[in-house]
Amino acid sequence: MRGAGPFPLSPRGECAIDASTTPPPTATTCAVELAGITKRFPGVVANHDIHLSVRKGTVHALVGENGAGKSTLMKILYGMQKPDEGTIAVDGEQVAFGSPADAIARGIGMVHQHFMLADQLTVLENIVLGSEKLYGIGAGARRKVLEISERYGLGVRPDAHVEDLGVADRQRVEILKVLYRGATTLILDEPTAVLVPQEVDALFDNLRELKSEGLSVIFISHKLGEVLSVADDITVIRRGTTVGTAIPSETTPRQLAELMVGSELPTPETAESTVTDRPMLEVDGLKLLAEDSDRALLDDISFTIHEGEVLGIAGVEGNGQTELIDALIGLKHADSGTVRLAGEDITAWATRKRREEGVGYIPEDRHRHGLLLESPLWENRILGHVTEKPNARGFWLDPKGAQADTRRIVEEYDVRTPGIDVTAASLSGGNQQKLIVGREMSHKPRFLIAAHPTRGVDVGAQAQIWDQIREARREGLAVLLISADLDELIGLSDTLRVIYRGRLVADADPASVTPEELGSAMTGAASGHLEHVEEPENDATAAAAADVTEDAGPEDEAR
Repeated sequence: MRGAGPFPLSPRGECAIDASTTPPPTATTCAVELAGITKRFPGVVANHDIHLSVRKGTVHALVGENGAGKSTLMKILYGMQKPDEGTIAVDGEQVAFGSPADAIARGIGMVHQHFMLADQLTVLENIVLGSEKLYGIGAGARRKVLEISERYGLGVRPDAHVEDLGVADRQRVEILKVLYRGATTLILDEPTAVLVPQEVDALFDNLRELKSEGLSVIFISHKLGEVLSVADDITVIRRGTTVGTAIPSETTPRQLAELMVGSELPTPETAESTVTDRPMLEVDGLKLLAEDSDRALLDDISFTIHEGEVLGIAGVEGNGQTELIDALIGLKHADSGTVRLAGEDITAWATRKRREEGVGYIPEDRHRHGLLLESPLWENRILGHVTEKPNARGFWLDPKGAQADTRRIVEEYDVRTPGIDVTAASLSGGNQQKLIVGREMSHKPRFLIAAHPTRGVDVGAQAQIWDQIREARREGLAVLLISADLDELIGLSDTLRVIYRGRLVADADPASVTPEELGSAMTGAASGHLEHVEEPENDATAAAAADVTEDAGPEDEAR
């Protein structure tokens, strides 16, 4: 590893991190070079003197804390923003991008965290959208799509409708879309965030095929184990500037994490069980039908969470997790079944009453359900708790109380912000998440719905959020944890259940199950360490729920 202190940076402008690289590094071996990139926003320096060199035919990982400036840097490379200082070179030639169209014309393609696909269109129509001929899609376009798909092992079906595809297939469509436009350098922003281990392996096979054909990939991720397994080179940025480079074969995840955060990470302690025999949340026979039909989005969901217990729900996104969250927080009311909180039937309660009675909520989509993006941080601190102290005094809102407590949350949860009056949209995705977690934990909930609580946050913030949940659990908090991070589910949960097609189909012991076994169960396959629940023979409604597939993905990690 090479970084600050004992790990000196590689010479600037040098594409090959390893000096023994053959042939020797020259300008022509660089797919992309960013030199001295600086980008300022009002009150914030997002990038300062950043240097990044990406070799042709390699996977180059870019890692850093939340708010470190990774996404800003990639937006500059993709033409979405202009740097205040510094230069960009593609294939050894200096360029200036005024828009993404300019970047695409020079072979730069980007697959964003949020998929940009039209669900109602076919795969073929999505791929050629914006570059189709005046009179429609010809046979040549179809032939080209099939050729690219076969060449890189993407396995897409041109006539399939995107709304019928799972997350991994949608991601392959996004990759094919940029390849169709002639991209030779691909930017992948958190591409594995919502994939199960088997899908991650398939994606990495695709990436190896891409680089074997001479293409280059810039891979942004917080999952350091995956970074080390797939990357050829790694660049670390911290607080907006380049602080080190690493050779994967010579680096451990812990070393990489410490270079990201600038200090040693604490050694994790083995947590003792805090589960009591006192039920906090009891769900019995919960069923939820689709609004337009009798399809069961949730079917016969039953479980109990005790005080001091974390129940983890594992499942490929789109198998009923969102509907379960909505039913528990009160955004949707079940067609049958009951929900009890500390023995009291809350099935018919409104969302506000559930919140006032101690139900905390970390939403899976922080932009849609967790924040008012154009409002200041202190107003976002009030959301969901408008009737509670310190946000209210009697019947009146208390702005000064909310502002003072927002400053405390910013300090305690290390929310990187120039102040509490900036808008939520100005924060990186990870810092937005820390604000939400701080807001919810500040009200000492009895039961917490934690949906993807560390999605898009760096390793340091992830450890902090986990510690907050564990500490609250020791004090009796009951937690429903829904996450696409299988290591998080296994590490935090006292009990694990698998949801598939709107039903809880298997139980797992967090002490013995592996991510691979859990991933197999999530896709409907049997696994040795899981106890499978027998499904009814004629479960047509549950099978129909498989059609309810989302393309949810994490937001931009840093701006």
